[in-house]
Amino acid sequence: MITISELSLNFSGEPLFKDVNLKFTEGNCYGVIGANGAGKSTFLRILSGDLDASTGTVAIKPNTRMSVLKQDHFAFNDETVLNTVLGGNPRLLEVMHEKDALYAKDPFTEEDGNRAAELEAEFAEMGGWDAETETARLLGGLGLDADAVLYTEMKNLGDVEKVKVLLARALFGKPDILLLDEPTNHLDIQAVRWLEDFLADFEGTVLVVSHDRHFLNNVCTHIVDIDYGKIKLYVGNYEFWYESSQLIQRMIKDQNRKNEEKIKELQNFIQRFAANKSKSRQATSRRKLIDKLTVEELPASSRRYPWVAFDADREAGKDILEVRGISKTIDGEKVLDNVSFIVRRGDKIAFISDNELAMTTLFQILIGEIKPDEGSFKWGVTTSQSYFPKDNNEYFEGHTENMLDWIAPYSRTDTLESTLRGFLGRMLFSGDDVYKPVRVLSGGEKVRLMLARMMLFGSNVLVIDQPTNHLDLESITAVNNGVRDFKGTVLFASHDHEFVQTIATRIIELRPTGTLDKECTYDEFLEFRETYQG
Repeated sequence: MITISELSLNFSGEPLFKDVNLKFTEGNCYGVIGANGAGKSTFLRILSGDLDASTGTVAIKPNTRMSVLKQDHFAFNDETVLNTVLGGNPRLLEVMHEKDALYAKDPFTEEDGNRAAELEAEFAEMGGWDAETETARLLGGLGLDADAVLYTEMKNLGDVEKVKVLLARALFGKPDILLLDEPTNHLDIQAVRWLEDFLADFEGTVLVVSHDRHFLNNVCTHIVDIDYGKIKLYVGNYEFWYESSQLIQRMIKDQNRKNEEKIKELQNFIQRFAANKSKSRQATSRRKLIDKLTVEELPASSRRYPWVAFDADREAGKDILEVRGISKTIDGEKVLDNVSFIVRRGDKIAFISDNELAMTTLFQILIGEIKPDEGSFKWGVTTSQSYFPKDNNEYFEGHTENMLDWIAPYSRTDTLESTLRGFLGRMLFSGDDVYKPVRVLSGGEKVRLMLARMMLFGSNVLVIDQPTNHLDLESITAVNNGVRDFKGTVLFASHDHEFVQTIATRIIELRPTGTLDKECTYDEFLEFRETYQG
């Protein structure tokens, strides 16, 4: 479907990637991964024709329709939602407009009639008579009320609604090739599941950039890894790529051991993954491909993972937290209503809600930033809490100090520059980076610095609100592992399915009235909720 030959791209004389030779075929979904700045979105722009490569060619099979997800919220402000989605097939929309113009003519000539007949035939061939029905189905799957928004102008929608319409536009009309850059942004659980099913049934070629590991694991048959200035293709989903890359790294670092033993370990690993059950219907072909892998075909990576580890200075006692009947109204909206629960030592509780403000409000109450309208809560006397806020602006805006000076007050044991530099280095701030003013840091850098601050506290309870926002896959994985391995108690909220599934031992859903509280994994909770009648 897409053949790439000797592709390279240079920026300011430096190659972003070079000598790329790849082929993407029908029926496969390719997850494009790489560190921030590696060129993932740039690569998709080259494939779509929006950007010219420095050298090489991109050959696409003739008569192939490509659809691209572009998250420009203002591009179609004056269009209705229906026309915006239909524009995913430009020729169909063009035919519709030409037909309407012809039928509005007076007089309507014989020549006009002949042209209208040609257009009607083309319209029917492209599925035009079912276009509105398909649009409604796509919007409904993504969580929008099609009846309410179909003829609404885009400028009247909120940003999240616009993102969903733009995704529906990309999916509309059975394109041959889909290029999707962060398609799960702002989607709720049900919408992501629907998209996974849509892509599993999709017969064309998909290339997707995403930081959602669970999504990549469910939809991808291959991983396209941008690393070392090269782009390489590997069989399998993200989890297989990640575990095999880590295994290869251990092999490289441990040259003194017998290579034969390591190769045997890797081969056993391949066989284990090949036998794994996969959700998508492409599982059988994927297992056959994995069966044929050799050690040399697996990845080694130059990526750097931050060091994230939380160690409590002391163990908490039996009593951790008791919450009784908390209610809170914000700007006229009751976001918490009679919320009660008891936290036990060692609990790792994921809070979920259809109203994201509810989770943030609860955390702000528990950490003492705001007061409830009703109800009370009590922390155990042996507990100490560290809080990671969803919005960290107040920690950085207006601050003129550099990273070293910013982090120093949070260190209770050692404020030597050499010690702090070493600590920041493990969070990927090295060299002169530590002298950057904190107010100019990127979103991801601020998150890593906030995590570093938390690690210095030595608390036995972590309260964490959306910690993976703004992070790349490497940092998300490091945070995931650090929180998972923490021996204390964790209260957290996250949109990252894999993060919740691998950490939570208990789920509390904040509902319009009260809570739904169940001790189980996230996947088990979602299955339970589908049949719950409460």
